[in-house]
Amino acid sequence: MLVPLSWLNEYVDVDVTPEELADKLTFSGTEVEAILHKGECPDGVIVGEILEVNPHPDADKLHLCRVSTGSGTHSVVCGADNYTAGDKAAFAPSGTVLPGGMEIKSRK
Repeated sequence: MLVPLSWLNEYVDVDVTPEELADKLTFSGTEVEAILHKGECPDGVIVGEILEVNPHPDADKLHLCRVSTGSGTHSVVCGADNYTAGDKAAFAPSGTVLPGGMEIKSRK
C-alpha cells in the first residue's frame, strides 16, 4: 500500500526524514519496501514510443513490442494490455535498477 507522507502528516506530526520514519516503522513491525519521491525517476528510465505490438509466439498473455527511444529500437516482452502502437511509455533498458532493487536484464 502506498502512503503519502502528506497524508500521514494530517494524523500525526512527522519530524524525521522519510528514511528515519521507514526505519522506525520497520522496527515497529510495519515493513517499508521502498521510499518513492514524487516526481523522481529512477536513473536510466526514459520515455520510449511503442512502434509495433505483436502477440508473443510462445505465450498467450505476453506481447512482443518494438520500442523506439530516439537513440535506437529495442525489442521488449510485455504483459500489459493497455497500450497500442504510437503510445509513449516509461522504458528501462537492460542494466537499469528500479526502486526495490529489481534489475532489468536481457533474457532469451
